[in-house]
Amino acid sequence: MTEARPRRNTVFGLLPWPERQAIAEALRTETVGGLVLLAAAVVALVWANSPWSAAYESVRDFHFGVPALGLDLSVGHWTADGLLAVFFLVAGIELKRELVVGELRTPATAALPIVAALCGMAVPATLSLLVTASGGGNLDGWAVPMATDIAFALAVLAVISTHLPSALRAFLLTLAVVDDLGAILIIAIFFTSDLDFRALGGAFAGLVLFYALQRLRVRGWWWYAPLSIATWALMYNSGVHATVAGVAMGLILRTTRDKGEKASPGARVSHLVHPVSAGVAVPLFALFAAGVTVSGDALTGVFTAPEPLGVVVGLVVGKILGIFLGTYLAARFTRAQLNPDLAWADVFGLATLAGIGFTVALLIGELAFPDPTEAEHIKAAVLIGSLTAAALATVLLRRRNRVYKRLYEDEERDDDADGIPDIYQGGRRAGSAR
Repeated sequence: MTEARPRRNTVFGLLPWPERQAIAEALRTETVGGLVLLAAAVVALVWANSPWSAAYESVRDFHFGVPALGLDLSVGHWTADGLLAVFFLVAGIELKRELVVGELRTPATAALPIVAALCGMAVPATLSLLVTASGGGNLDGWAVPMATDIAFALAVLAVISTHLPSALRAFLLTLAVVDDLGAILIIAIFFTSDLDFRALGGAFAGLVLFYALQRLRVRGWWWYAPLSIATWALMYNSGVHATVAGVAMGLILRTTRDKGEKASPGARVSHLVHPVSAGVAVPLFALFAAGVTVSGDALTGVFTAPEPLGVVVGLVVGKILGIFLGTYLAARFTRAQLNPDLAWADVFGLATLAGIGFTVALLIGELAFPDPTEAEHIKAAVLIGSLTAAALATVLLRRRNRVYKRLYEDEERDDDADGIPDIYQGGRRAGSAR
């Protein structure tokens, strides 16, 4: 079999077949989870603005746990500090896979998505700071518009029924993975206070033991599950946000197969946990984080108060400018050429879609603004900014859907029904003809 090889100097060309398989599996789960996430956000908004809003607040603020271990948390905090650790565990595994066997494994393939992601974080943060500072507001929310919510973005793609080519979807996933790493670093560095060094040392010891078990090829959930929970609890009590433990364990998990292994530990854990993260953990977080009271005053406040206005501008304008210009400049300086079947308008549409910053944006908003009134305004800004980006992306991407559909059909054609698209067996390469 002669496998079609992607052109390394082509932006958004044909993905290698193993990479495309891995990306497709991850995106299928994220798409389904995104639809559940979308439903959870709608339920939260309806519930919080219904005659039963008091019940919503009562459930969200209900406390339970083990006070002796410092874990007497509200339902809202359990979803933010506990369930989102599962989300970041999966993000850590995906980042590790990208670094070891994916698009980030070599400087040549990593340059463009990393530059685009960094610009897509720096420009929104800068614009948010400028808007907030010009209005004399609280600058603590600068990091809120930095992250892309891949699940929500894929849910939008599913709802509007686009046929975005696999290379564009892979680029969006890679952007989100790098964004997640940036978000967890920001949370760890800027939203850590009152450190308990004994608990932090215990959490670090747990991670070292986790690493040793991986190096020694120890298998069995009965080793890892109790250790993971203990490490998470120690991280929470240390003053560092507990989700850091999740991403650290994801990065430690081995993503390469040993001889005789059907799948690596990272792949096995991701296969088991990813559906829980996408279908349960993130939607439950959204259910108790997105319940914003919608009123005329609240909506007006988003566009008159400097802090929420900075978030909206960062998500809608900053993400578009950052990702588009970052991609263009990276391609220009690496002398890469855009896939001839695509146009820079497609990159612009993708950058607009990346302005959907729901889950991590809400999390950082809660951390940056502990005051409930301020937090409500920031949440409303995240919702408005994300919905605006989704609406703009829908218009831009639907206009090009005929092109996407043709590329998608070319990529999926399998006339010999052997399970491998013909394009990987000597057929026409993606992007080689109009």
